Amino acid sequence: MLTSRRTIRIEWGDCDGAGIVYYPRYFEWFDACTHGLFEAAGLPMTRLLGEYSFVGIPMVDTRARFHRPSTFGDEVTIESTIVRWGRSSFDVQHRLLNGSELLVEGFETRVWTVRDGERLKGAPVPDDVRGRFL
Repeated sequence: MLTSRRTIRIEWGDCDGAGIVYYPRYFEWFDACTHGLFEAAGLPMTRLLGEYSFVGIPMVDTRARFHRPSTFGDEVTIESTIVRWGRSSFDVQHRLLNGSELLVEGFETRVWTVRDGERLKGAPVPDDVRGRFL
């Protein structure tokens, strides 16, 4: 399975009044890391939008498990992997680490989405897209 990695330095603006990362920042990073995972597979969003009849990969479910806080000045790494493929959906797992210590786990379910007239609907993920992650 393809895993992408992104290093982030925790800035003062990422933190709340207690000096720890304000939890919505994790979800912003996880979203960026999902797109980075597609880029690592050679499929940046600009290419996907140009080559496939789809409108995106919206998130339909997300959650996180917080093990330890991240604080100002920490340098952390996020490892992202697609851990399950469905017909039109897939699950991404993010692991935020400080060195080898697991701080946060993030989970997303996303759907390959196309336009159906005025509506949006899930569609099968193309085999050639899926194959780049295996």
